[in-house]
Amino acid sequence: MLAEQYLRDELNKFAKYVIQQSRSNLSKGKKNVSKELYNSLGYEISQSGSTMSLGFDMVDYGKFQDRGVSGTEKKYNTPYKYTNKMPPAKAFDKWTVRKGIAPRGKGGKFEKRKGLNYAIAKSIYKKGIRPSMFFTKPFAAAFKRLPDELVEAYSIGIEKQIQVNISK
Repeated sequence: MLAEQYLRDELNKFAKYVIQQSRSNLSKGKKNVSKELYNSLGYEISQSGSTMSLGFDMVDYGKFQDRGVSGTEKKYNTPYKYTNKMPPAKAFDKWTVRKGIAPRGKGGKFEKRKGLNYAIAKSIYKKGIRPSMFFTKPFAAAFKRLPDELVEAYSIGIEKQIQVNISK
């Protein structure tokens, strides 16, 4: 029971550090325009019998912001790439307003942004999204900081789990 509480406490510290640093990286990297990704970051520790697991949550597009996406002209070291489909231009409508690049007409009213949104989508399709590693870097740093005895004990558990899965 004491070992379970120790593991839960260490996983909590680990997860809180990863989330805090990831949020900080989003803000510093100016990838926090709508705050949607920032606010979606979370974690859950669950236990099933003697097995404890930690899962991180974020909106779907977070993985693309973290790992990046290769464009048709510019490539990054990432498993994601644009091939034959552009991102939807409509997705950039609110973003252009928040970034202050939406065109305004006389009287300060917003003009139609379809052309601008299309140009942004086409640029991202060609150039891709540069990896920010906003989540990956804090995760790796936090993993290095875990106590050695915890990593060793957890690694043995993973080894046994892999053996069980292979033998099925």
